[in-house]
Amino acid sequence: MTVADRRAGLPLHTRMLIGFVVGALAGLAGNAWATESLWLSVVVTYVADPVGQVFLRLLFMLVIPLVFSALVLGVVEIGDPKSLGRIGIKTLAWVFIVTTVAAAIGLIAVNLLQPGLGLPPELGQALLAEGAERAGAIAERREAISGIELLLNIVPRNPLAAAVNGDLIAVMFFSLMFGIAAAVLQTEGTRSFVGTVQGVYDISLKLIGWVIELAPFAVAALLFAICARLGLGVLEQLARYVFTVILALAFHFFVVFPVLLRVLGGMSPLAFFKGAEPAILTAFSTSSSSATLPTTLKVAEENLNVPRRVSRFVCTLGATANMNGTALFEGITVLFLAQFFGVELSFIQQCLVLMMCVLGGIGAAGVPGGSLPVIAMILAMFGIPPEGIGLILGVDRLLDMCRTTVNVGGDLVGAVVIARGEGRAESLQEAA
Repeated sequence: MTVADRRAGLPLHTRMLIGFVVGALAGLAGNAWATESLWLSVVVTYVADPVGQVFLRLLFMLVIPLVFSALVLGVVEIGDPKSLGRIGIKTLAWVFIVTTVAAAIGLIAVNLLQPGLGLPPELGQALLAEGAERAGAIAERREAISGIELLLNIVPRNPLAAAVNGDLIAVMFFSLMFGIAAAVLQTEGTRSFVGTVQGVYDISLKLIGWVIELAPFAVAALLFAICARLGLGVLEQLARYVFTVILALAFHFFVVFPVLLRVLGGMSPLAFFKGAEPAILTAFSTSSSSATLPTTLKVAEENLNVPRRVSRFVCTLGATANMNGTALFEGITVLFLAQFFGVELSFIQQCLVLMMCVLGGIGAAGVPGGSLPVIAMILAMFGIPPEGIGLILGVDRLLDMCRTTVNVGGDLVGAVVIARGEGRAESLQEAA
């Protein structure tokens, strides 16, 4: 519990839930009894919206330093694949392939169940047209990411300009290239630089912690503004959103992971879940892959019989880079809010969302709420009102617990699979 939590007497997630309930009920009351009232318009315009916007701006402020530092450090920890050998290559392949599968499951689920549909089209268009300036930017952005330009825009002409313009995919590409070069060089200068990047990452995490402390007030303000405009329908759609996220996470955890364990890891899924239970329960209760890491390492070595050299590399890297559940959650959240606000995304744009969720999962902090800045930036990039993030903050604690469980489960499954492959490779070498 943080100092602020002790001072408030309640844990942060409880205060966020209270903010959610208070904001939603007040907004629904305003929508039901004072829709045309001048005072309601004044409160929404001059109180609720500004409070919510300050919170969103603070999140946006942290996106670039967080993503750049997290991706650079993630690649550096992987090391030079040539010198690192089989474990590094297999771990890198595992992270990208399984995280891509998770993100794809999320996009398929949200397209099949469509939890964000149901808002009257004219109301959705009215929400998008509230700001002429932002609407123009949305139109330009949606025209820009089409065809061959989609691929070309991944490589930035000027990484600083990409950061200023919020081109997150270009910033991610530059960060990956920078990290690969730093991992290959391994000079005194690059080691000093990596230490500086570690400092930037630590500072970003501290700032995120401070910003998240404001979340209860932001949740109340954002939910009040949205519910005052939309009424009870918004809560019905929110329940459908929560169901979609949990269903997709459960499919990845209880279907995809067992198949990978049986086929690639040669282990009984029941034996795995029984052995991994302490780490899974710790992940669910703490909502933090980083905080669960000591338990994850202990479980991998003692209960799952993973060699120490494999478990320490795969699980330590996975605590920051292998975020299956986070990537899945980000994809569903972006498409849910796109459906909610009536923003149509083409197949190519959804593929770009998938790519950004995979990279965003790698760049997300392994702490509660670490994915929120990335989601906010992706929403802005595709012209989806970032105010919609207020819809999910009140239920984010539950979803964070669920997706962290999937993240840690993915680390342990990866350790089992890679350890089996290493055993085979060593046997072949001894036979030769």
